[in-house]
Amino acid sequence: MVSTLKRLLFLMGSIGLMAWSLPLLANCSGCLCPGDPCNLCPLPAMVNDSPKENEHALCAKIREKVPPTDALPGSNDYFPSLDKSVAVCVGEGGDIIRNRQKLAEYPSRFYCKPPGRSKQPD
Repeated sequence: MVSTLKRLLFLMGSIGLMAWSLPLLANCSGCLCPGDPCNLCPLPAMVNDSPKENEHALCAKIREKVPPTDALPGSNDYFPSLDKSVAVCVGEGGDIIRNRQKLAEYPSRFYCKPPGRSKQPD
């Protein structure tokens, strides 16, 4: 009887937590949301990544000043490229966003958010 009651309470608590957290997950806010609402530039630019269609001019400027790299994140060649990219982004008025999520749409660890207004999602 007691174990059945414990299982029932655990199940009800789990369902309650899921119901509470689903709206939070569905209403993404910030720059790392689907559709790239802030028009972010991955830092550093990678050799195998092609520029986006609606890329901000700052992203092109970063790629122009800091050549794209094929170095793996964490390698000795990766950090100088990252540092230079960050310097160009900040020097042009952009903000650095650190990505701690593992999303297919945002594979880089760092992004540059260009200055000015963000594009609004449709």
